[in-house]
Amino acid sequence: MYITLSLISSLVELFFIVTNFQFFLLSNSKYYYFLFFMNIYIGNLNYRVREEDLRHVLEEYGTVDSVKVIKDRDTGRSKGYAFAEMADDEEARNVIEGLNGTEFQGRQLVLKEALPKKQ
Repeated sequence: MYITLSLISSLVELFFIVTNFQFFLLSNSKYYYFLFFMNIYIGNLNYRVREEDLRHVLEEYGTVDSVKVIKDRDTGRSKGYAFAEMADDEEARNVIEGLNGTEFQGRQLVLKEALPKKQ
């Protein structure tokens, strides 16, 4: 099999690009997180909603990687919103379209793609 020097050079260059990108992702985990998962904001939650309840509803639309109900650090009570992570963007968009504005435990849900915190 005949391989040209140009092809070998291109493959080596591609290897270094991929390796450097992986190193960048590992050393900057916040970027890794936003490149591979869609983070969904879920607002206007009933204060009694548990993470398990929310996960069960979201899983009707696809695989849910995590659900986190945000709680007050002093009282431990829910603040009325949560975040969920889904690896599949299409499933995440379906969740947002399907559940935004629907009623859940007596409250009308607000769902949208969560954006990274501004530094």
